[in-house]
Amino acid sequence: MDINEILKKQPILLFDGECGFCNKSLLYFLKQEKNKTMHFAPLNSNVGKELRAYFEIDEKTDSVILIRDHSAFIKSCAALRLFPYMKGLWPLMIVFVVVPPFIRNWVYDLIAKKRMKIIGRVENCANIPKEDRERFLDM
Repeated sequence: MDINEILKKQPILLFDGECGFCNKSLLYFLKQEKNKTMHFAPLNSNVGKELRAYFEIDEKTDSVILIRDHSAFIKSCAALRLFPYMKGLWPLMIVFVVVPPFIRNWVYDLIAKKRMKIIGRVENCANIPKEDRERFLDM
């Protein structure tokens, strides 16, 4: 897929497809998502690699990445910007964007270091519901 075609699919969430914690979080997000507008791709997929190269994000970056409005958000900046896409009271969590990024990212990194111990690795991506599969750009 051409990078311009990929960018037309925004918003796009890049995630670690081998992380069990990330997969469980993704399934939860899919259940809570409001308008079903988000597209998804694993970080190490061809689409994920193309987007990281386009936005000049180091290939060693092991974080959730949100591509929205032709900008790339990483770590807590990405995670917080996912809440407005969710149902219920989740959008209120965006208030934490006022916390300085170095503090938010410290918490994000703390969780990220332990995520593989929490659930472990998975061989392939989570069992994505049929109605959501078409929004996955590279599986």
